[in-house]
Amino acid sequence: MTARPGFQYRPPNFDAPPLAGAPDARFEPAPADGVLPDGFFSTTNLPTYVHTGASWRRPRLPRMDCVIVLQPKADLVVTEPRRVKKGQLVAVGTAEDGSQGILVHSEGFLGGGHSANEFGFMQTAVSRERPVDYAVLAQLLGEERQRGGKILWVVGPALVHARAREDMVWFIQNGYVQAFLGGNAVAVHDLEAAIFGTTLGMSSSGEGVEGGHALHMRAINAIRRVGGISAAVKQGIVTGGIMHALVTHGVPFVLAGSIRDDGPLPEVLTDTLAAQDAMRQCTAQATFAVFVATALHAIAVGNMLPAFVDAPTPDELRPLTTICVDQTEFVVNKLRDRGTHQAYGVVTNAQDFMHVLRFYVERWEQAQAPATILR
Repeated sequence: MTARPGFQYRPPNFDAPPLAGAPDARFEPAPADGVLPDGFFSTTNLPTYVHTGASWRRPRLPRMDCVIVLQPKADLVVTEPRRVKKGQLVAVGTAEDGSQGILVHSEGFLGGGHSANEFGFMQTAVSRERPVDYAVLAQLLGEERQRGGKILWVVGPALVHARAREDMVWFIQNGYVQAFLGGNAVAVHDLEAAIFGTTLGMSSSGEGVEGGHALHMRAINAIRRVGGISAAVKQGIVTGGIMHALVTHGVPFVLAGSIRDDGPLPEVLTDTLAAQDAMRQCTAQATFAVFVATALHAIAVGNMLPAFVDAPTPDELRPLTTICVDQTEFVVNKLRDRGTHQAYGVVTNAQDFMHVLRFYVERWEQAQAPATILR
């Protein structure tokens, strides 16, 4: 079996100074809907503990750039500022070392007896010249499926153009996709391929077809005529491809709209906040994430993800593996600059990544199967 980093979270020692003598965190009421009290504590995506009622607790639904709200029954919830209601109690303070009752535990995956290379697997420099250990990625993905994790994919239309569509379908069919996020374009071009056999008016060989420039619009019209993607699948208009696989396997998907969308498709959420809320429902459950060929969606989703998978006890916390694939270093570096430090960059095109990852995952699956005994 491939050797991979052995992550083990080391929770803080709350029984030793200075945490043993830390005060309770302070909370102040929000002065109005969507308005925060002065000095509010701004959350990060790292494990965070709040001292209340003589105990340290982690707030639910962790993510960066939000606030901690004390709900009824002492429930601590990380909340988007726009959702805060007048009078709700919001954590205040600027210190992250526990001295004001709030601790951001940034060293949990780095301290103690860990080797220098463990967490470094997710933090090495991003470069097209650095080899990618697909065997490790495949093992991480396979183990996540084995443990019943929620694997989130964020995909751009380049995956369809790059002829990696069938590989994406394979991952959906074999249980490696529990949620799918993207925009109007990835769905439109997948549906164009399903209905007309082209993407952006080009055949699978890359040659333009007559009238090809309008085929994506005709695909949109065909879907709108029957009321949506699910209806098109049920009526046999769409018989293959990514959206077909998502519908037939009951995998939730969110298509977030943009100002430049054609159509859009009926399922596309054109209200930005509605799209954000729908995406948040998926990211709140995610335990593994794969971003392929989409800069804006990758950064948006990265901002919603914690850097760790939450668990009932601190000892069970683990990093939320996040793989970001793009043809340039820019996207992964930008993702990290905006706070998604756990992102592991793969600098390659979508076709190569999907083909090679599928090969290694299939090989990993074969290695897990019981050996055949020859009689």
